[in-house]
Amino acid sequence: MLSFFWSRHFLLSRAFLWPLFIVNFLGTIYGYIWYEDQLVATFNEHPLWRLVFVPDSPTASLFFTIALLYLLFPPKSEYGMVKMGRYIIEALAVVCSVKYGIWAVSMIVAGAWQGAELNWQHYMLMASHLGMAFEALLFLRFMKTGIVSLVIATGWLLLNDTVDYTFGVFPYLARELRDDLSAVRGFTYGLSLFSFLAAVMTWRFRKKA
Repeated sequence: MLSFFWSRHFLLSRAFLWPLFIVNFLGTIYGYIWYEDQLVATFNEHPLWRLVFVPDSPTASLFFTIALLYLLFPPKSEYGMVKMGRYIIEALAVVCSVKYGIWAVSMIVAGAWQGAELNWQHYMLMASHLGMAFEALLFLRFMKTGIVSLVIATGWLLLNDTVDYTFGVFPYLARELRDDLSAVRGFTYGLSLFSFLAAVMTWRFRKKA
């Protein structure tokens, strides 16, 4: 019985995909609103091009939301740039969701470990971000993406990490973690590589869908 809920028939049914799309779409909007203060501060204090590197989790959610649209409305034909665009978006959906899903939970837990106070929003964020990582790996078997696009997507993650910690536009951290910035930076880079490995392993060993 439980195997039905992991099956292609259930996961790709429109009765499941539409609610999943709506949840991710609304979560993406909420995520950008969550980053509003940092986006405004970056706009006022940094060159405009750095804005794109600020909202990490909602951008990951945006990529996955677009990937769901490919499943809801499969293109009748794919070639050239259209095919390449889909491969890269789906790769970004996977590696970004895994990376930032785990990262957000890790930072909340690390802050709490050092004494930061937790409220209901933190628990909501942990649940939603773990869901991001889980759903990305779960749906990878239905995506068209491949190893080359996963490498490109990981390159984006590493570029994002470099911009974040070179120019100070990384997501706001709990006060208790501000003296651990070098450790956070190292963890962030490592998590980018882990996300790539997790995606590649899932891609290689996925069952034929």
